Amino acid sequence: MKPNLLGLSREKMKALFSELEEKPFRAQQVMQWIHQRGVLDLNEMTDISKVLRGKLEQLVEIRAPKVVADYPSEDGSHKWIIEVASGSRVEMVFIPEGSRGTLCVSSQAGCSLDCSFCATGKQGFNSNLTVAEIIGQVWLARQQLDGFDAAAQRRISNVVMMGMGEPLMNFEPVMDAVSLMMDDWAYGLSKRKVTISTSGVVPAIRRMKEYTDASLAVSLHAPNDALRSSIMPINKKYPIAELMDAVKEYMSSLQDKRVPVIEYTVIKGVNDHRQHARELAELLKTLPCKINLIPFNPFSLSDYRRPSDSVISNFREILQRAGFTVTVRTTRADDIGAACGQLVGDVEDQTRRQERHARRAEARQNEASEHSGQSRVERARILASTGKAAASDPLVLGS
Repeated sequence: MKPNLLGLSREKMKALFSELEEKPFRAQQVMQWIHQRGVLDLNEMTDISKVLRGKLEQLVEIRAPKVVADYPSEDGSHKWIIEVASGSRVEMVFIPEGSRGTLCVSSQAGCSLDCSFCATGKQGFNSNLTVAEIIGQVWLARQQLDGFDAAAQRRISNVVMMGMGEPLMNFEPVMDAVSLMMDDWAYGLSKRKVTISTSGVVPAIRRMKEYTDASLAVSLHAPNDALRSSIMPINKKYPIAELMDAVKEYMSSLQDKRVPVIEYTVIKGVNDHRQHARELAELLKTLPCKINLIPFNPFSLSDYRRPSDSVISNFREILQRAGFTVTVRTTRADDIGAACGQLVGDVEDQTRRQERHARRAEARQNEASEHSGQSRVERARILASTGKAAASDPLVLGS
């Protein structure tokens, strides 16, 4: 298979031209044509000699992922579904907010983890995305939103690796893609505005400082090991204490005073009690951080529910009184199934997890229907025995 120039980092692009005995500046030219001008046809790269273009045509390709569906939201957000080489389909989402535009990018087709509150995990896992398939989402979003006109206002100001998949389980492609996002020859985004979100792959967090200085978000979602392990199986392998140590180590490697974002999905009756908030404050008291509370967004294969606004407000207040900066993420794009935790795509599941979750959901639904039917029958019997049965009650009519 030919290398895809769309997915080559600066160093790898330089290495390619070195092998062709070309000057290093050729790498800069090609990267700017692809990522800043949106050109994928070598023949349109007019400042590169025809001879070199001919060589490249024999050795490489430049190919973006294919958009197969496009969903605009009523709130101005946008979701695209792209097809990747494995045949699976993954999702990316653009969320505008004032002068900021955030692109949520996927790193895997499905997810190799199985967090109970995330729709992606229920889809099972197919494959890691390549660098070209990851950075290609940024390329496609820019093309779809405003094109590559240098005079156009750039709508994508932030990129978050918070789409489908666990980024650090696809480590090297994600690191290369993130480097392109921040490269001045490519998208030139600030290191403060490119965020890698992880569920807590501790060894990979420890490696990150050797590859990047991107911002970090940690999907915590529980203040203690027992609860976290029950909703996030990865915690059984990498418990909270190890995760916190790895996060502190990475943040201390950065040259500025950035802090990580702690993400906490608030689920009704699961992790939303006042005591959970107090535990969370105690857990994080030695870690300078921001806390992002995410009201749970329901999806079809989950019985979880969103807490009330008052519960979320009380949870936030406890954390704020403890001295933390706390935001509550506004639910966006739920009308197109693109709110946080709802991304599902169309995954050619290799794990059969999707099938197992579907069977469990069907069993729960059948059990609930049976219970509901039994309750209605019992109610009808009580009404009949007291002489209060209504002629319109179908259960009585059928008795």
